[in-house]
Amino acid sequence: MTITDNPHDLYTSQKDAFWGGVKEGIGAPAIVLFAGMVGFGAMGRTNGLDLWYTGFCSTFMFALPGQIILLDMIVSHSSVLAIALAVTLTSTRFVTMTLTLFPQFGQSVKDKSSFGAVHLLAMTAWAVSMREFPMMHQQYRRSYFIGLGLFCWMLALPGTALGYLLAGVVSKTITIGLIFINPLFFVLTFTEIKSSWSKLAVFLGCILGPIFYSLDADTSLLMTGLVGGSLAYWFDRKFIRKLS
Repeated sequence: MTITDNPHDLYTSQKDAFWGGVKEGIGAPAIVLFAGMVGFGAMGRTNGLDLWYTGFCSTFMFALPGQIILLDMIVSHSSVLAIALAVTLTSTRFVTMTLTLFPQFGQSVKDKSSFGAVHLLAMTAWAVSMREFPMMHQQYRRSYFIGLGLFCWMLALPGTALGYLLAGVVSKTITIGLIFINPLFFVLTFTEIKSSWSKLAVFLGCILGPIFYSLDADTSLLMTGLVGGSLAYWFDRKFIRKLS
């Protein structure tokens, strides 16, 4: 997808924007999400869950980190309350993702039909949309997002089923590697965003992640994001913007 001199000329109708989102999803976003779901499907069968339950999680949760935590806590016989709390905490990232993405739809966000699009929100669709939205007119952004998100969501169940059927054939190392392709793509997508603080946040995350993990593995991801993101934002507002 190329950048035009006038970003409002990128799409000329809702239909064009929708299929533009689908075409964007056909490449790397679909491969990344499909690979992650294959890994989850293999994990589900390895840990004794049936195909229907594993597929249900991918279709109706559509949140790989939450799905993995749910699976792990079910296997470890955790209480329902503990499982609900843990999965809820991992899903809080969707609050900030929604608050940063959906207002860019413009006035259409007041339309109740926009709430149905929330289920299509995932790290992949969010990162790609944040990168592409500045290159299109505001009125076409929701259609673009729905095309991208819907295509990726439709791959969740087939990917999970394939992984479930291939369990035992694929090694545990490869299975875990497939799952981590998704967050890796998410990080690499952010490096393409022009804003300096996004790249700085990724850099700080690479440094702070191992440090916080050595201090407390359970809270390392949360602390890395909180401290690294806050420092990057502060540094950008304090120094980088004044120099530009």
